[in-house]
Amino acid sequence: MSEVSSINKSLVSVRNLKKYFPIKSGVIKRQTGSVKAVDNVSFEIQKGKVLGIVGESGCGKSTLGRTMLRLIDPTDGQVEYNGKNIFQLNKNDINHIRTKMQIIFQDPYSSLNPRLPIYEIVGEAMLQHGIVKTKKGMKEKAIEMIQKCGLFPEQADRYPHQFSGGQRQRICIARALAVNPEFIVCDEAVSALDVSIQSQIINLLKDAQEDFGLTYLFISHDLSVVKFISDEVAVMYLGQIVEKGSKAQIFANPLHPYTEALLSAVPSFDPSAHQNKKRIILKGDIPSPSNPPHGCRFNTRCIYAKDVCKEETPLYNEISPGHFSMCHKVNGVF
Repeated sequence: MSEVSSINKSLVSVRNLKKYFPIKSGVIKRQTGSVKAVDNVSFEIQKGKVLGIVGESGCGKSTLGRTMLRLIDPTDGQVEYNGKNIFQLNKNDINHIRTKMQIIFQDPYSSLNPRLPIYEIVGEAMLQHGIVKTKKGMKEKAIEMIQKCGLFPEQADRYPHQFSGGQRQRICIARALAVNPEFIVCDEAVSALDVSIQSQIINLLKDAQEDFGLTYLFISHDLSVVKFISDEVAVMYLGQIVEKGSKAQIFANPLHPYTEALLSAVPSFDPSAHQNKKRIILKGDIPSPSNPPHGCRFNTRCIYAKDVCKEETPLYNEISPGHFSMCHKVNGVF
């Protein structure tokens, strides 16, 4: 019984998370509204699994990841890590839990300190958190870590500008792994890299997951990458998760019209599949996140939308993942 419960245990649990950015105007900069970047988002990630987050640019994916790590203060909601709400932790506790929750940023250059050699970039957190006691020990551990990430020991004294984009991302991964984390947010970790380098970094992340028993939140707009690395997939639109399910269910049988439209835009290398594929062209612009539509937020661009969609929001059913009890496409109305 204990083995089953440990397998199904959620490492990270997000409940009704909201992050609103204030809109200020006038001479006295009075708040006149809010940009609802993340609006009432809930999900769980089981230990050792990868949850992929996909969606258009500006849908709130990166804000979600950074708010989960408390790099940005939330507006409301909670994020539990191993049963602890990280938004209620004091300074000492949050510093301790930061060794267990790390992030790999999108830009592998701007996220590295240009004035520090690589061994210090990778090792300074180990020294700060007491994982190593001396600078000599820090350098030895840092060199060991960058070797595991595909770099050479003699490169440890070099600076970020002396590396290529793929090598810089390996440094970012080594820095994240150096403090022995359990959960890592990969925020568009391969989107700034060439396709050939992307595959190397993805394989490195997969190997690190197996070697260190990691759990990932993998944020990307590249559906092919998400399909390769993820166990589950959540689709975001205008600050909300509109569909979540297993990788097989999302890619083989999408239930939400927005997911269906996203998948129709994925290029295929199979000519026969490409000919039979129906491309869904969405009409209209994405609504403003400061004034989202009533009801289903996708109703202004949905090819299945009816009057009821403007009044009622599809409800995600946690008991039956991926099912939307009020989405009329799912209920067979159309």
